[in-house]
Amino acid sequence: MYNEKVMEHFANPRNAGEISDADGVGEVGNAKCGDIMKIFLKIENDIITDIKFKTFGCGAAIATSSAATEMILGKSVKDALTFTNQDVVDALGGLPPAKLHCSVLAEAAVKSAVADYYRRNNIPVDFETGCDSCCESC
Repeated sequence: MYNEKVMEHFANPRNAGEISDADGVGEVGNAKCGDIMKIFLKIENDIITDIKFKTFGCGAAIATSSAATEMILGKSVKDALTFTNQDVVDALGGLPPAKLHCSVLAEAAVKSAVADYYRRNNIPVDFETGCDSCCESC
């Protein structure tokens, strides 16, 4: 069902954990499908210097969280806003159609964490985050 890259990220997730003094935290999920992702960002001079995740869910949810953190670490906050679920799918070499919603959650969690960072720093946020439409198939 899953390719080798997805299984590698599931078996050996990168950046799992929590940042107690995070500059931005985003949590998204849907109780119906059971996948919940929480992303923690540490930001210095507009660069994401540390990123961690806590994910409750299936193997694809864990793998997409892991891949997303690797892709965002070291990027600017603005670059993180251009991050898409398709970037995660491509980095993992694909996902089964029934698991594509996990990549959407990963994108939403990153953008939710950035939105939280913006709110904490009184920077106007002009985008919506969340996963209201990501789990309609669940």
